[in-house]
Amino acid sequence: MQKIAILYDASQAVLSAFALDEVLRQILAIVRDYFHLENASILLLDKEAQELVVKSQIGWDPDGGNIRFAIGKGLTGCAAQQKRPIYAPDVGKDPRYLCCWPRTRSEVAVPLMVRDEVLGVLDCQSENLDHFDADTIDLLILFSTQASMALQNARLHALERTRTQQLEAINKIAQQMTVVLELPELLAKICSLTQQAFSLDHVAVMLREQDDLLLRAHHGNLSLCLTPEDSKFLSRGWWADALSSRRTQVDNHVEPGSSDVLFRETRSQMCIPLISFGQRLGLLLLASARPTAFQDGDQQSLESVADMCATAIQNAHHIERIRQLAYVDGLTGIFNRRFFELRIGEEIERAKRFATSMAVVMIDIDHFKRLNDEFGHLLGDEVLRQVSSIFSQQLRKIDVICRYGGEEFVVLLSQTGAQHAIKVAEKLRKVVAEWQFPGVARPVHISAGIAIFPEHGSERDQLVNAADRALYAAKQGGRNRIWLARTGQATSAGG
Repeated sequence: MQKIAILYDASQAVLSAFALDEVLRQILAIVRDYFHLENASILLLDKEAQELVVKSQIGWDPDGGNIRFAIGKGLTGCAAQQKRPIYAPDVGKDPRYLCCWPRTRSEVAVPLMVRDEVLGVLDCQSENLDHFDADTIDLLILFSTQASMALQNARLHALERTRTQQLEAINKIAQQMTVVLELPELLAKICSLTQQAFSLDHVAVMLREQDDLLLRAHHGNLSLCLTPEDSKFLSRGWWADALSSRRTQVDNHVEPGSSDVLFRETRSQMCIPLISFGQRLGLLLLASARPTAFQDGDQQSLESVADMCATAIQNAHHIERIRQLAYVDGLTGIFNRRFFELRIGEEIERAKRFATSMAVVMIDIDHFKRLNDEFGHLLGDEVLRQVSSIFSQQLRKIDVICRYGGEEFVVLLSQTGAQHAIKVAEKLRKVVAEWQFPGVARPVHISAGIAIFPEHGSERDQLVNAADRALYAAKQGGRNRIWLARTGQATSAGG
């Protein structure tokens, strides 16, 4: 009874510790000081790999920490599998014994359990044959119950601390998500914040665009396997399965060279669908260079992050659509004057920065009021729509076409000098003049005035006023013609 009382008092020190490393140190200290054993180790169970891993030891060489035993292999693996202590008084005669320390002659392995769950094994070895008597083994079994409780407490404490840290991280990410409205900036924030908050090697966001799944942002320390042009291939394979099933996919044992990775060094990855109001927006990919990096408890926290990200992405899409509506003319579907005022400043600044020219082309449909009076406002509106469509089809993607007001349009031609601007405007005039507008029994003509940066002005008002005066000159000169600012004459004219 006195031995049990002393052992009980010693065990309280183990139970009072909460950090795993401290618990392991205390357990081995009692094994050494109370049981007078020089060679002992604690192996903890890796559930996913179904292996026992040496986490702490005394008496072995420094490389002992690399030792692993599969469940059912060796005395420790058998103790864990059978959930009972196993004693080998002479390891040389026990076929289950696997040699880790050449001077071992006897060994006892005691499973560390809470309820019916194996947490690990306390393994004690001696250089003497039949070193462990029945009383010592009974005391080791009794001590193992205290040690198991201490390990469970340490595990729960670590889990609670991890959850607290994850909740703090989720809260921080949520705060950031509410203040970032531009989609590119938002996606970059999602990747960087998630990677840092959860200590991941790499985070990526893939978004659906029509039938493709495209890599839109990523952040971390791993090497990207594919180019942006290749990212449409994400629509097939592992990622596509995650998106179509709407279920989180986890692969904790990625084979080197696998085709189902975005980052070359990936050994573990989790793929979480981004879903908002039932709509599949894309995927959040989390990657680690370590095998078995994702534990059971991580998924719920990371899915919470993915849900917040999906909502933020959806909000960014809505804001972008609202912004586009604010800049789009309701009748013609092209940009409106508000958008023109925004872009002309940007184009002037770009032209200044790169020392290039640009053109402002003011365009007006000739005698549009007469057309409305003769054919009606419904046909007049249709003419406006078709003229807008002609302009959109004939101009480059980098050019900006806006409805300036009424029957007047304005075009911004970036990196364009006078001669090219005249050619573009003349092409628009000819196409409109030759176009057959349904219901309109005569040709429709346009006039245009051109101003060039920096020849006709280096600021918004100077350029717009110069183009407007050139348009007025074109109309005064007979309409159906193009006029370059300050030339005093038409550069081209219709018949």
